Amino acid sequence: MSLISTQIKEYLQTQSWIRRMFEAATELRAKYGEENVFDFSLGNPDLPPPAEVGDALSSLVKDINKPLSIGYCANAGRPAVRAAVAAKVSEEQQIPLAANHIVMTAGAAGALNVLFRTILQSGEEVVCHAPYFVEYGFYAGNYGAFLKTVMSKDQTFRVDVDQLQRAINPNTRALLINSPNNPTGVVYTREEIAAIAQLLRDKSAEYGRPILLISDEPYRFLTFDNIQAPPLLPAYEYSVVVSSFSKSLSLAGERIGYIAVNPLMDGVDLLLNGIILANRILGFVNAPVIGQEIIRKSLQSNVDISIYERRRRAMASLLDDMGFEYSMPQGAFYFFPRVPQGYTDTEFIDLLMTENIIAVPGSGFGCPGYFRLTYCMDTDIINNSRPAWERLKQKIQQA
Repeated sequence: MSLISTQIKEYLQTQSWIRRMFEAATELRAKYGEENVFDFSLGNPDLPPPAEVGDALSSLVKDINKPLSIGYCANAGRPAVRAAVAAKVSEEQQIPLAANHIVMTAGAAGALNVLFRTILQSGEEVVCHAPYFVEYGFYAGNYGAFLKTVMSKDQTFRVDVDQLQRAINPNTRALLINSPNNPTGVVYTREEIAAIAQLLRDKSAEYGRPILLISDEPYRFLTFDNIQAPPLLPAYEYSVVVSSFSKSLSLAGERIGYIAVNPLMDGVDLLLNGIILANRILGFVNAPVIGQEIIRKSLQSNVDISIYERRRRAMASLLDDMGFEYSMPQGAFYFFPRVPQGYTDTEFIDLLMTENIIAVPGSGFGCPGYFRLTYCMDTDIINNSRPAWERLKQKIQQA
């Protein structure tokens, strides 16, 4: 007799490659020493939070003796926090939102789970492009639904509207996009979003019910070369944005995020009421109030993006010198190069580990033949890994 469900048993067989490789790196560090292991596996932002985060925490400490200073709050979040987030999202999305269009959540992962619990029924589908963040499939599966993936266009990883059109069917409840994208760094253009919106309008009319467009945007703030992530909400009325402050404020462990629902949506109040109920019945109750107060006082701040830009250049220089084929990421903090000819992605990951280099195979993102490298580490670590990469290059040439 098993102590765990069949579903969780299956998930254990296919659990996140990201975490698997992170754990492998931990073992190698214990064996060979921290300085001799080059872990590019986990997108765990290492930059210190902006000064405003520390100021907010200091203020909270001063108020800790006040009644209910960190007690329960409304399931949707503290009103002043929701209003502040609504103002920021209004600016980003170029459409006015009120506080009641925002629900605070336990990170973007919590946001997606709350949203999926609200909208999905057993047997329905969420469509997204591959490569994609692997846990999307687990989140949909939590509610008896399925993640249906289509491949992006060639190695540029752009939107493939033709493939989307073939994938969407009467069971499709939502299309999920992630821009800037993890793992490719692609930022979708206004034209791509407009094409997606028109497709969803056509399909919604055909099937007699709206298909939601969900945008997962924790990297919106992190783009390069004067590229900006265009707004989603004005493009399609049945749209929802989920995001977090894990990357922009280096608050990954605090688990604070939000859902922003398009005020132009027909039935917006019903959807919001469902989201608020789901936030409670899933056991979140309310988003962490310490995190809520931190972001309320830090919303206009970001970590220093120029540091990520220097790291991006260092990683690109390394990959160029090693002869890897890749597309320069436009945002986020990942590279997604092609594996060398003659190797599967998992075989190449094993080869990397012989030089204590830790990366994640593209299979972990639904895209075999590639591998992901994060640059959430000091530039010196990237540069110090060069001898290991050089030895790897020799092994490949000699194979």
